[in-house]
Amino acid sequence: MKTFFKEGNQTLVILITGNEENTELYQAFPYSFLAVCSEDWNRELSPWPAAQVLKGGGDFQGEADQTLTKLLQDPILRQPWQRRIICGYSLAGLFAMYACTKTDLFDACASVSGSLWYPGFSAYLKEHPMHCRRAYLSLGDLEKNSRQPLLHTVEEKTGEIYRELSLHFPTIFEMNEGNHFKDPNGRMIKALRHLSE
Repeated sequence: MKTFFKEGNQTLVILITGNEENTELYQAFPYSFLAVCSEDWNRELSPWPAAQVLKGGGDFQGEADQTLTKLLQDPILRQPWQRRIICGYSLAGLFAMYACTKTDLFDACASVSGSLWYPGFSAYLKEHPMHCRRAYLSLGDLEKNSRQPLLHTVEEKTGEIYRELSLHFPTIFEMNEGNHFKDPNGRMIKALRHLSE
């Protein structure tokens, strides 16, 4: 796990699997950004082991706890920020939500086109609530059209999780046009704008 820091104001955005190349996102806000770069998403961002879902994709090793432990030791994260927003796209969005069940350090969470189809995750959230104060979920309207049975459940599972989170704190669930890969930076910008309101 590597990190990259861009200094801004007193709101810190923790961007999971971000890097120096997310310039469009960084330029859209006056925030400080801590980009957390993962070289092995399936290993470092998955909450528990699971079998592969795509050919050639590999299994999920379930080492999110180890990744979060390293992240929480980062001295930048521990500075007295006014707000901390953790966010991620795809499996990184799943990790962001999982992290909020383990610590109350984050004020808000954005899971953008998050892998909320992950086996057992919706049931896990019912038993292990998130400790943030706001959340934002989004999905592409074509993402449920996957032929892979687990990926096909993503809209159903995201809606289920949205309803659960809404019982505890303000939560937005927004649908975007397109499949999983359409305009990730644009979707992340929308997420942070909603959490800025």
